[in-house]
Amino acid sequence: MIKAIVQEGHPALRKIADFVEPKNISTPEIQTIIKDMRESLATQKDGVALAAPQLGITQQIFVVASFIFDEPEHAQLVYINPRIIYRSEKSKWRHEGCLSCRWKVGEVKRDYEVTISAYDEFGNEFEESADGLLAHIFQHETDHLQGILFLDKARKLRDMTTEEIAEVS
Repeated sequence: MIKAIVQEGHPALRKIADFVEPKNISTPEIQTIIKDMRESLATQKDGVALAAPQLGITQQIFVVASFIFDEPEHAQLVYINPRIIYRSEKSKWRHEGCLSCRWKVGEVKRDYEVTISAYDEFGNEFEESADGLLAHIFQHETDHLQGILFLDKARKLRDMTTEEIAEVS
């Protein structure tokens, strides 16, 4: 079911999300959360990923839009209990926004390369390394699971212009 994305000020966005017991990943409850997250993300033209707290659900889950990947049929799109286990020394300031901080943008310094360890939607543990945009997404979404918003780290924070909003709406 498509759910509304909660906005800044909602308490779920500031809580540390709960660990999902790997044995519970296959339960109807967790599978429904994943389905709802995917459907909700698909409604957002400018959305690249969504963390469970953004739907008011304090579980350590995030999903990534398939169009981010060159070969989406071979990509991991669901990350449960993700942990960043490697960060490069190189970092970069990148333009960033958030579906839960609507129409605000800024620059956030993120590590250029990261490796993440997580479980997929079937309960299989995996590691994935990424650079560029995907590494940026991993860091933004794992921050959500720790109760951190991009606003907490951003510089040059501003409201989007009417024209910018029209382009992505």
